[in-house]
Amino acid sequence: MTLLQVFLFFILFSSFSNADLLQDFCVADLNFPQGLAGYPCKSLSNVTVDDFVFTGFRNPGNTSNINMFSVAPGFVAQWPAVNGLGISVVYAELAPGGRFPVHTHPGGTELIVVIEGTIIAGFISSSNKAYTKKLEAYEAMIFPQGLLHFQVNTGSVKAKLLASFSSPNPGVQTISTALFGNDLASDILEQVSSIDVAEVKKLKAMFGGTN
Repeated sequence: MTLLQVFLFFILFSSFSNADLLQDFCVADLNFPQGLAGYPCKSLSNVTVDDFVFTGFRNPGNTSNINMFSVAPGFVAQWPAVNGLGISVVYAELAPGGRFPVHTHPGGTELIVVIEGTIIAGFISSSNKAYTKKLEAYEAMIFPQGLLHFQVNTGSVKAKLLASFSSPNPGVQTISTALFGNDLASDILEQVSSIDVAEVKKLKAMFGGTN
């Protein structure tokens, strides 16, 4: 590769990595598939102020589920205006005793703000150190990208939170579901998890796994 080719490569790479600087915004056109850089932009002639306003938090849902939480997401699929902006937001409620089980967001860092109630929140670093804290109203905590983390309502009233992410689509993987809600053969899972195969099968039945 010649020096000129290297120079042109870095110019091209820079133009892609700084694509957000080339225009003010890129409201997603959800009629097209999502690529590595997000969705293609909606035509500017079709963009209105309503694209930048989100009303999805009005109906957060109910907490009558096994983990006693409800989530109203404002990811790119629900709020196309966050496309390409490196941000999204979720409104969540936790009934007393409710929890977000240990999970991870592979695509973004999370910042939560407690609006009402009291929770215990924490994450586990890659060196297996746990960082936990009791959070009350108007307190916030950061969960670095990709690290295992959780939130539990330890109070007597419903807890309400806002969670912001450093990605329009951070993704989520709940560890218990990933381990036992899959179709990996139970005998293999026994070997890789050091959990007795009978217990593995019980857990698979609990989390909807097969094999």
